[in-house]
Amino acid sequence: MDLQDKVAFITGGASGLGRATAENFIKAGAKVMVFDLNAETAEQAAAELGANASFAAGDVADEDAVRAAVQKTVETFGGLHINVNSAGIGAAARTLGREGPMPLKTFEFIVRVNLIGTFNVLRLCADAMQHNAPVTDDGERGVIINVASVAAFDGQIGQAAYSASKGGVAGMTLPIARDLVKQGIRCVTIAPGIFETPMMKFAPPQVREPLIEMTQFPHRLGDPSEFAQTAAYIVNCSYINGETIRLDSGIRMQPK
Repeated sequence: MDLQDKVAFITGGASGLGRATAENFIKAGAKVMVFDLNAETAEQAAAELGANASFAAGDVADEDAVRAAVQKTVETFGGLHINVNSAGIGAAARTLGREGPMPLKTFEFIVRVNLIGTFNVLRLCADAMQHNAPVTDDGERGVIINVASVAAFDGQIGQAAYSASKGGVAGMTLPIARDLVKQGIRCVTIAPGIFETPMMKFAPPQVREPLIEMTQFPHRLGDPSEFAQTAAYIVNCSYINGETIRLDSGIRMQPK
């Protein structure tokens, strides 16, 4: 699928990996709906991205909010072809900590945002995509790109909830791709390593340096533009489907 004149719905699009992807897509000729939890930051990001961007705000796990945002996307840009699910949260808590077992509400909240929120958005975007006219000779109508994490495969101490949520994203990729064959919609997941997101840029050396030490080559944290390039390649290469791609410089996370 060529990005030119296509419409993308990007969650977490106001910052980090989502913002870099929005910038990349717009440069390639696409139009972007920035969806973020905070309306003010979403609006600011859309304004900075220019005329080919708009915004909507809400919780990714809120069915009504996402449905309204998808409808706004179709009404604003005339369709919806691409969904990138980069919204997510990370919180560390051990299964058994000094205060006792991890609160169940902590586990539930992380899974609700990262896993249920991702599924909520992609199913509603897919519903809009199925009404598109095919845009390739193969009959492609849409592309879904989910964001997992290397923590899905080698989560660290305190990442039980986060790893479970991202492991769920990776695990549902192939079944969703199979579900959407008749609609001509692909589903692919990127599992990033550690990237130079706003959160990491302000992390102290004692946090950053051990993470960099775990990388192989190149021996550094990832640049968000590299994630954006990968997302664009997935859109462009129609033969990638049902796969989870590690984007991590060969990192294998140590227990801590």
